[in-house]
Amino acid sequence: MSGHSKWSNIKHKKGKNDAIRAKITTKIGKEITVAARLGGADPTGNMRLKLALQKARENNVPKENIQRAIQKGIGATDGGNYEEITYEGYGPGGVAVIVEVMTDNRNRAAADVRHAFSKHGGNLGESGCVGWMFNRKGVFVVAGEGQDEDALMMTALDAGADDFSEDDGDYEILTTPDAYDGVESALAAAGIEPLVSKITMVPDTTLALDGDDARKMQNLLDALDDLDDVKDVYTNGELPDDDE
Repeated sequence: MSGHSKWSNIKHKKGKNDAIRAKITTKIGKEITVAARLGGADPTGNMRLKLALQKARENNVPKENIQRAIQKGIGATDGGNYEEITYEGYGPGGVAVIVEVMTDNRNRAAADVRHAFSKHGGNLGESGCVGWMFNRKGVFVVAGEGQDEDALMMTALDAGADDFSEDDGDYEILTTPDAYDGVESALAAAGIEPLVSKITMVPDTTLALDGDDARKMQNLLDALDDLDDVKDVYTNGELPDDDE
């Protein structure tokens, strides 16, 4: 599969129908509000807000929604009542799953996540049971067509990238979260617009699923994404293209 499909698969790509898009818009608005509340309205000095705004642009969230979420964040008189929780578990076929939640009701979130796992052939585990399989990384994927590989590699590495590789004609760049800004700026200065640019959880190894396990895993991912409290879902499972 191409680099773009690979990274969209590792961090589950959500659907495009109107109901799901409205839910995504609401979730991103919550992220923006919390990011602005914690770090202020200027994304230059607020990486969390910067990434939330980037996600908003990628998902075509209306500008008025973005501004409303920022204003709600900076206008709050207290720290808000949202709590961030990470759940870990195993999906069909034994793949690792990490679920990041932002909620104002811990009991509801835990019950909903547990139900999704049990209904779709997974098991919710203890904290740390699969987290050791992942590292938080900055990821950039650049289309290979028209690129000078050596020049691109030097641009990335000189800006602080940890790793540079070619995959199916595209180029993948990995960074630490701290180096993400520098690499992003260097690519922009070189006139390069990545296909993918995000800070995500990258698994050390991946596990390919097919058949019944792939269908069950897709259903689990869909069920988790459908929960209002769920912010992000990561897995080391790779689904076949026709199951994405």
